[in-house]
Amino acid sequence: MQVQVRGKNLEVTQALQQYVAQKLSHLDRFSDHLGRAQVTLSVERENHICEVTIPLGHRLLRAEEQSPDMYASIDLVVDKLQRQIEKYRTRILARRAEGEERSLEEGAPAAPEGRVVRTKRYPIKPMTVDEAILQMELLGHDFFIFTNAETERVSLVYRRRDGNFGLIEPEL
Repeated sequence: MQVQVRGKNLEVTQALQQYVAQKLSHLDRFSDHLGRAQVTLSVERENHICEVTIPLGHRLLRAEEQSPDMYASIDLVVDKLQRQIEKYRTRILARRAEGEERSLEEGAPAAPEGRVVRTKRYPIKPMTVDEAILQMELLGHDFFIFTNAETERVSLVYRRRDGNFGLIEPEL
């Protein structure tokens, strides 16, 4: 896996780069489909923050940790990424073994009051509802917008308050 390390309010030393590359190389044994890792190391007040984003096929692994020591933050992020990969692999294997599809309840979460403070743009890739739920969980979000591979329409999955998932399919 290729690793790109950049610093924010921090000079990235050769030792830090080597440490990050060595720690992230341990993730290669969990999956052969890991893309290029983007690592951002930053310091805010007394917190050393490590953010890692790794493409995994059509999914995205992302983890962020902070601690008083940068090396400890890196270790914590790698542990979190290992758990995400294991969770992903376990779910895939379980679904393949069961051969069952989840049925999703329809509904929409209530919109909070406020204003738009951030805009994100990303390519929407065709995927199944189950793949979209996995991607949403890997990102740690409460919702995920995707192109449904079965209907070829833009859809949205979200986590309901009762712990289940909802699917919104707009009609034109």
